[in-house]
Amino acid sequence: MTAPGLLLEGVSHRYGREPVLHDLDLEIAPGEIICLLGPSGCGKTTCLRVAAGLEPIQQGRVEIAGAEVARPGFSVPPERRRVGLMFQDYALFPHLRVIDNVAFGVRQGDKAARRRAAMELLAHLGVEAHAQDFPHVLSGGEQQRVALARALAPRPMVMLLDEPFSGLDRRLREQVRNDTVAVLRELSVTTLLVTHDAEDAMLMADRIALMRAGAIVQSGTASELYSQPESAFAASFFGDVNVIEGIAQGGSVATPMGTLAAPYQDGCKVRVFVRPEGLSLSAENNDTSGAGAEIVESHMLGPTCLVRLDLEGEFGPLEARINDGTPWQAGKRVRIRLDPERSFVFPASQEM
Repeated sequence: MTAPGLLLEGVSHRYGREPVLHDLDLEIAPGEIICLLGPSGCGKTTCLRVAAGLEPIQQGRVEIAGAEVARPGFSVPPERRRVGLMFQDYALFPHLRVIDNVAFGVRQGDKAARRRAAMELLAHLGVEAHAQDFPHVLSGGEQQRVALARALAPRPMVMLLDEPFSGLDRRLREQVRNDTVAVLRELSVTTLLVTHDAEDAMLMADRIALMRAGAIVQSGTASELYSQPESAFAASFFGDVNVIEGIAQGGSVATPMGTLAAPYQDGCKVRVFVRPEGLSLSAENNDTSGAGAEIVESHMLGPTCLVRLDLEGEFGPLEARINDGTPWQAGKRVRIRLDPERSFVFPASQEM
């Protein structure tokens, strides 16, 4: 049986009296890309620092490729763990040219061999033309690529990335993110990526571990977390949702747009979470099912149409994303129905 590329088992950590991680378990297969996703302050970066050896472990253990590297009272130094580290500030050496920044991390061979290895990594990432430049003349995206090349230079068994794309604008972010994933997959490096951005996680990761208050609350593929959230927090963290209050009765909850399964005690207050793409519209004069509403705004977003609706009765405004090609216009009366496959019900007492 192949050992995990990275294993954190029963890890707990606190700063002073403040608990940050709570009995956290995380296993990453060799070559797998895992994203630790969650809001600021949930413990993501602390988890990464414990894995790297930058924080002494207080409880639990860490393995890399089957070898134990940390337990209470024992810790392999960071430089001997064969991990590559990349933080959001890149931390390039300003007094060294790009090629020397990368060659600094190459551990084998003479100076010429180290520079050849550095050039190969720069070529992989499309910045070989900047080999003789100093970091300050590079764009943010170019600096990010150089920082990744330097982190990969020692041929690490595990790559640890902390919010690596947060300083880039949207268009550049997408390109750099795609290039980064391509290189990590080509080199088959076990990777732990920390991010608060659900889109980054969904586009990069083989699996996502969603964190909250120091614990992993759900893990799985992007599709599983988006389509099968296990909590109100998970449902709302992965994309926009419409939230409707209701009461469970007889194992279901009734809404003006349709009835959903609600396996809770009768009288339990619940919240219905509906993805914008889980709402369908039809012209009011052609349909009497669902709920009546008026279109307040309508915006074309390429292949989809973003529609904001004013629903009659006690519910607030709703948002729908429609991809049927119909040019829905503001002021039009429509009927709304919901798709049970894109709707989720949780107790109202559960925190979002």
